[in-house]
Amino acid sequence: VQLQASGGGLVQPGGSLTLSCAASGSIRNLAVMGWYRQAPGQQRAMIATSTSDGTTNYGDSGKGRFSISRDNAKNAAFLEMHSLKPEDSGVYYCKASTIVGDEYWGQGTLVTVSS
Repeated sequence: VQLQASGGGLVQPGGSLTLSCAASGSIRNLAVMGWYRQAPGQQRAMIATSTSDGTTNYGDSGKGRFSISRDNAKNAAFLEMHSLKPEDSGVYYCKASTIVGDEYWGQGTLVTVSS
């Protein structure tokens, strides 16, 4: 399974971005897809996850301003981010987990929130 994350970039504080993650390869039963962020000098932290039936879970950094969604038919996941703050900056990684527990990571997409 390969994951391709896209949609990052430079955005001003208060702005919005939508990240996309497309899964390809030998895909079977992507039970969970999620987004994680790693800022310089910090550990990778969970932003949001979504199961295949649409159950979502948000980490502290993702609650309120971020929204995860999935397109199961396209094996894709999205992260809508609003009212962005400088502390939202970092590399955002997409992760997928299969029903048997295999985990896959994308290459990351950089989000920079700055004026």
